[in-house]
Amino acid sequence: MTKTIEANELRTKRDAQQALLRLCEPLRPYYSEGRAELHLADTGAKYEESIARMEAFARPLWGLVPLAAGGGETDLWDRYAEGFRNGANPAHAEYWGTTTDTDQRFVEMAAIGLALLLTPDRIWAPLDEQERARLAAWLDQINRHDMPQNNWRFFIVLVNLGLKKVGAPYDEAAMNEALAFIDECYLGDGWYADGKTEQRDYYIAFAMHYYALVYAGVMADEEPARCERFKERARLFAQDFIYWFAEDGSALPFGRSLTYRFAQSAFWGALAFAGVEAFEWGVLKGLALRNLDWWLKQPIYTKEGLLTIGYAYPNMHMAEEYNAQGSPYWALKAFLPLALDDRHPFWTAEAKPLPKLNDRAVQPHPHMVVCRREGHIAAFTAGQYAAFEPVGAAAKYEKFAYSNVFGFSVSNGGLGLAQGAFDSMLAFSEEDDYYRGRRKCEEYRVEEQAVYARWQAWRDVEVETWLLPGLPWHVRVHRVRTGRGLFAAEGGFAIPRAELRPAVEGEGAELESDRIVLKQAGLASGIVNLLGEREPLSIEAMPNTNLLHRRTSIPTLKGYLPPGEHWLAAAVFGGHMAEVAEGCRASMPSVEVTADRIVVQNGDDGSGISRSWSIAIGAKQ
Repeated sequence: MTKTIEANELRTKRDAQQALLRLCEPLRPYYSEGRAELHLADTGAKYEESIARMEAFARPLWGLVPLAAGGGETDLWDRYAEGFRNGANPAHAEYWGTTTDTDQRFVEMAAIGLALLLTPDRIWAPLDEQERARLAAWLDQINRHDMPQNNWRFFIVLVNLGLKKVGAPYDEAAMNEALAFIDECYLGDGWYADGKTEQRDYYIAFAMHYYALVYAGVMADEEPARCERFKERARLFAQDFIYWFAEDGSALPFGRSLTYRFAQSAFWGALAFAGVEAFEWGVLKGLALRNLDWWLKQPIYTKEGLLTIGYAYPNMHMAEEYNAQGSPYWALKAFLPLALDDRHPFWTAEAKPLPKLNDRAVQPHPHMVVCRREGHIAAFTAGQYAAFEPVGAAAKYEKFAYSNVFGFSVSNGGLGLAQGAFDSMLAFSEEDDYYRGRRKCEEYRVEEQAVYARWQAWRDVEVETWLLPGLPWHVRVHRVRTGRGLFAAEGGFAIPRAELRPAVEGEGAELESDRIVLKQAGLASGIVNLLGEREPLSIEAMPNTNLLHRRTSIPTLKGYLPPGEHWLAAAVFGGHMAEVAEGCRASMPSVEVTADRIVVQNGDDGSGISRSWSIAIGAKQ
């Protein structure tokens, strides 16, 4: 499966159509007898198995609908016609059931709404009058229940637009109320909040903007003012979001729901669907297809060719409680441009590389500074607290740095540093070896030179952290006030662990009294103690904790802090082995402590400019 897709480098609409079909074809044996469910695996989610199977039925529609709308063909539609006929029939054994408040089936209704909007000939036309009435009545349940106050409100919009498209009864008031809520979520500068929470992750791109752009693409004549607002917001968002994508097509792993993988690039295709040339068409095409191509070449499939739960490899450990067997097929949202005519400029343009971007971008709304260097993207962040506490929230939102090259790790237990996998974190433990890192910031500021956060590990342990963003070096300074004795461990970037193969020249570990640098698989990760008394260690993290690499080591500094106030500082390196050889080590930042200040002198980052930063010792900053 992987080799077949690898041979199909994505350049044209035909290439993308073939890639979609190769993703959907392995589903064929798994449709149920009545065609209204798919049983793809025996994993569990927070909702019932029957709902998980209905989800697996619906999610391929995110790709199949654009395929059909744009002239592509597959005989899977025969199965879907039968599935809709039986799934909406209360007398059938595979009836999708009566919904309740905040029901998972509302999520899947959105794909059906899209199908009614773009391909009514495939799912509405084959039904007789009674069957149509049943399907419309089943979908109407979304208007009769409470919904989460977040991107789910857009599901009401898509379902009612679909019902309106086919002439079925729909709820105009519910749709308008949902659209009013979406406007309340708008923060400015192109950014939404996904409800009343502080996390700003891929849901802003592949949910809030995606659905808004679908709306703008089909409602421009009826609602020109609202559609233009949605388009303008997307244009603004694109100027920030492009910084999350690397030249090779990979993107920044950050936040929850990362098992949706190439949904990362769905926003770029949605821009094209709505006719929004936020960048020239060749740039948009390159962004969309390179990310999709990068993903299709990763080992993310079963032997049968089914998408797995995980990120860059199958991994249940990082999954959310709402990730079921069919959930990964939400990734097919990336195929929305297939709905466009072959002559659309998105498809006729030649894919272009990324435009020239700044080395550093301050993005206040997602609370991060994004740095870029030679294919490496790192986001330095604080204050991304997800109040509803998704699985692994501290790892997915509150690490100091996130990298498209090194990924990030999700703890599989708090006992010891190996289970904790505390890359890009400062973690504390009493003498029981149970560690905890930053979970929620009490205060934070994001500025070009530094990202500041104040947080508490215990009620009597307060930490102030200053991150000085940069690549390949960045600096962290911490003031720790503790009422108890603690062990403190601070990790750099996680790096792939050595496999059993002939050694490559230059690979291995460099260990000195104040630093450790690990070099493996062409990468280098290191941490240098600049302030405080800490021992450098290499921590072999538990397997499958990192999203990109199955087995990793984490360069770490560890020391003991008695009760009182302590200042810690570290310089952290993350980059390619060649950068170490080219003398980047000589440009390592330094720290100087005077009677009343801590001064950090950044090394030359290649611009020929050295920058300094200082903080007063004494009163809180």
